[in-house]
Amino acid sequence: MERRLKLLTVILISFFAISCSQNQLDAVPEAAKTRGFSVDAASENSAAKSTSVRVFFATDRTKTGNASPKEYFGIGRSNRVRYGVTEVSIPRDHRLGQLESPSIWRLEFEENPEKHVVLQKIQEVGKNKYFSEIKDRVAKSKESKAFVFVHGYNVTFEDAARRTAQMTYDLGFDGAPVFYSWPSQGRKRFYLKDEANIEWSERNIKQFLTDFLARSEAQNIYLIAHSMGNRGLTRAVSSLIQSNPQAKNRFKSIMLAAPDIDADVFKRDIAPHLLDAAQNVTLYVSSADRALNLSKTFHGHRRAGEAGDNVLIIDGIHTIDASQVKSSFLGHSYYAEARSIVSDIFAIIHTFKNPSERFALREIRHPNGRYWTFRK
Repeated sequence: MERRLKLLTVILISFFAISCSQNQLDAVPEAAKTRGFSVDAASENSAAKSTSVRVFFATDRTKTGNASPKEYFGIGRSNRVRYGVTEVSIPRDHRLGQLESPSIWRLEFEENPEKHVVLQKIQEVGKNKYFSEIKDRVAKSKESKAFVFVHGYNVTFEDAARRTAQMTYDLGFDGAPVFYSWPSQGRKRFYLKDEANIEWSERNIKQFLTDFLARSEAQNIYLIAHSMGNRGLTRAVSSLIQSNPQAKNRFKSIMLAAPDIDADVFKRDIAPHLLDAAQNVTLYVSSADRALNLSKTFHGHRRAGEAGDNVLIIDGIHTIDASQVKSSFLGHSYYAEARSIVSDIFAIIHTFKNPSERFALREIRHPNGRYWTFRK
């Protein structure tokens, strides 16, 4: 009798787990389920246990001389911007928003492409070939589109490549996925050095975006930045739009996730130029972001990515409060980890609906205007 009860318990637990997995799958955006990549974007077949996602990069990091993809680019500054492509594996049982890695709790001590998101290959190419390949990829997409991602503080080149591939896969993005990797040290203790390096990279990021506008032939360009990377991206765009007014509204959307920028500086000096540069600007904020709370304490001024009573509300910019979404311990990487945020970015890219038209969001009235939060 006892054995039968144990067996029944195992069956019930298994059934519950399968049901939960199905419910999670049902919540995934349809295009992310079907993975609407072009042939060049990912290779997959029914027998494969992983998908290879091809992502373009530009970087002003120094080369290490090590041929291993994990160690190919280092943490030093390079006066030369290098271009190329990476190939990153996505496991067949990948979960939306997850950046699967080895875990000692699962007795995993090495990367396995069948289980983990793994940077498998880096190939440098010349600038002309680089933009030619991007142009071909854009031409194969349904809406002539591309996105450019600028990572934040404490991120290695490898981390940036893996995250970009994960977002490409989860968003079902069939255009050209690109990331710009500036020389973050990839260590928490080097916050000040990262601050200096993102400032140093602004000029290179601006030139890269200028070239991208001129040579990619993308009609719909989406810019995504996270954390400290927002400093480099937003200031580069601001400078670009001032020096080249013809670039006005060339970007389809700019999405700023957890920006580690002085909120007052952002409102006064940066936001007006972003509104000139893009057709849509979205600001993701959170009061549960411990990293930004520490940055506020360190700098003595609130950050643009903070929520709460002093949430940043600017006419023309869509502020989305992500305080309620589940994320990592620091609550700083919700833009790519939380299902609701990934789904919202999906809606911006694939439907271009305003927040008031996106069912998952509800409007909040505030003395300074309105913003949106996610429905419970």
